[in-house]
Amino acid sequence: MDSWIPSWVLFFASFLVVSGLPTPENFDVDGGIDQDIFDINEDLGLDLFEGDIKLNAVQGRNSIIGENYRWPHTIPYVLEDSLEMNAKGVILNAFERYRLKTCIDFKPWAGETNYISVFKGSGCWSSVGNRRVGKQELSIGQNCDRIATIQHEFLHALGFWHEQSRSDRDDYVNIIWDRIQSGKEHNFNTYDDQASDTLNVPYDYTSVMHYSKTAFKNGTEPTIVTRIPDFMDVIGQRMDFSDSDLLKLNRLYNCSSSLSFMDSCDFELENVCGMIQSSGDNADWQRVSQVPGGPGNDHSNMGQCKGSGFFMHFNSSSVNVGATAVLESRKLYPKRGFQCLQFYLYNSGSENNQLNIYIREYSAGNENGTLTLVEEIKDIPLGSWELYYVTMKVTNKFRVVFEGVKGTGASSGGLSIDDINLSETRCPHHIWRIRNFTQFIGSLDGTLYSPPFYSPKGYAFQIYLNLSHPENAGIYFHLISGANDDQLQWPCPWQQATMTLLDQNPDIRQQMSNQRSVTTDPFLTTDNGDYFWDKPSKVGQVASFPNGTQFRRGRGYGTSAFITHERLKSRDFIKGNDVYILLTVEDISHLNSTQTQPVPTPDDNTHVNSTPGQPVPTSTSGIAGPCANFKCENDGICSVRGGKAECRCPSGEDWWYLGERCEKKGSTRDTIVIAVSSTVTVFALMLIVTLVSVYCTRKKYRKKATSKTADITLENQHAF
Repeated sequence: MDSWIPSWVLFFASFLVVSGLPTPENFDVDGGIDQDIFDINEDLGLDLFEGDIKLNAVQGRNSIIGENYRWPHTIPYVLEDSLEMNAKGVILNAFERYRLKTCIDFKPWAGETNYISVFKGSGCWSSVGNRRVGKQELSIGQNCDRIATIQHEFLHALGFWHEQSRSDRDDYVNIIWDRIQSGKEHNFNTYDDQASDTLNVPYDYTSVMHYSKTAFKNGTEPTIVTRIPDFMDVIGQRMDFSDSDLLKLNRLYNCSSSLSFMDSCDFELENVCGMIQSSGDNADWQRVSQVPGGPGNDHSNMGQCKGSGFFMHFNSSSVNVGATAVLESRKLYPKRGFQCLQFYLYNSGSENNQLNIYIREYSAGNENGTLTLVEEIKDIPLGSWELYYVTMKVTNKFRVVFEGVKGTGASSGGLSIDDINLSETRCPHHIWRIRNFTQFIGSLDGTLYSPPFYSPKGYAFQIYLNLSHPENAGIYFHLISGANDDQLQWPCPWQQATMTLLDQNPDIRQQMSNQRSVTTDPFLTTDNGDYFWDKPSKVGQVASFPNGTQFRRGRGYGTSAFITHERLKSRDFIKGNDVYILLTVEDISHLNSTQTQPVPTPDDNTHVNSTPGQPVPTSTSGIAGPCANFKCENDGICSVRGGKAECRCPSGEDWWYLGERCEKKGSTRDTIVIAVSSTVTVFALMLIVTLVSVYCTRKKYRKKATSKTADITLENQHAF
């Protein structure tokens, strides 16, 4: 099936490529430069407020104070056709981070008055707050498709300015004014409490909204110097939300909980997170801080905090083979129907020990719940904490059940678990664990290839990690020859590989993992005319696994600026001298079409503010069917109702478009003028009618009165 795409399509597509990629073994999407948002925008010649904020003529600095410019908790959005495919996938991943850590959700636009239009513009930028203009643009341009860049721009849209513009900024950093580019000094202004609300949160060096130390520099020296030197290489991080970012966002939007987070437990509290022991097993799990046979410390703190550091342990040395110990979580209430369980497991007993993961699902009339086996974890390595992920699909109230089972063989210890996290998110497809990691940083031996993995579609791949550079770590995605190649589509179409350096913080909400994604474009070519993502046996180079087995490896695609060595050594990226890289390869080909909504029934209501049963908002570009040749003016959206094309016209707080193709504009002012004019006209007409009626009535009365007077005179004459 190598020719799954018709040859004429590939031939035509080859002319759409402006220039082929060079043909080294690895292609660097960043060109070897770690560019921040402001560097990207500056190279494009953009003159934006504070580097990435779009202001309109009437917007002031204090616009976000108050509720008028906040979004609803569920924000409507459109991913425009102009966006790169990789950017679309990363944006959806960024939304998942918002759902995991806040109460902010996102939904495809369905005709709401105000929504965010995400498009590929020039650079990375956003407005601040809900401007209530109907369609509010947010640009994710070339090289802006990093997850933290997208989080940063959406934080602007949600109402946040940059951290270093706070009124108390000078207490924490020094601005070196003579190192700033001429004409850019205003980007370092501070604003008083009347113009910018800190939400009573301390200054945050780690904020994803903070400038880097070299922002708008005119040379090589930093423009921002932190008063605490240890934070010089911390400011400007573009990995994830900081704790204070989340605290401010949740305060601004009155979030009391996040959407997809369910539970986290590091067993530091004696109540063990509400977990319960079973009465039908042979032993109990014990809360301990160390075990003679191992582990010598917990995973959360790695023994660094005296008087803390607990985990749960099942001692299998004192029970018979087949004996069990059962620990159940508190009752949990799912919303999304899919979950990911993450935990660390340590085996100090027999290599045949086993851990079973069950769910106990409750339904009406079933008070004890139904126990279902989800996963059996066997062949657990001895003597180290190991990371595990378990995918679950639960729709009713449930508990997670951990069942330790003693296997055959001698045991001087048992099973231990720590740092459990449960969320309604997708689990990674694969885990690459790198042991004794620090020896590779900056070393000539720091070029590592992962074991081979397979994507859900069947594509074989490897990850290449380059740690030999003195300052930065690079990471690349390679397709390799695999067992399924003859049944797969080539060139490989629209598979998004997401590579995540895991921050091993015990609480998933506080993790600041570093992530990059790349997507296989089937039309991408190299300088020699080959398709970059063609079958590795055709375009790849011969390589060998450690056991000597030969295979072919395609060119790598990634970045040499994945993370600096300084950041790599921070937080909990390296724990127990181990590093975990999480790998997911998803088919995102469905994002290659225009965003649409479900088709309504013929009698659906088409009112712009209605939610159920509204027509299909679609873009007119690339659409077949009724909307193909039906153009809506003034940013109107073509929708299908009863098989016929209609225009859904945009509207704002005091304006709207109307007409068959949104060709006419109306406004509150026009309506008032028309209403007043109509009222005056009606009043004038009524006044004229009234005056005419009075005149006619009086004239008729006078005529009758004159006639009666004549009759009376005549009668009087006869009387005499």
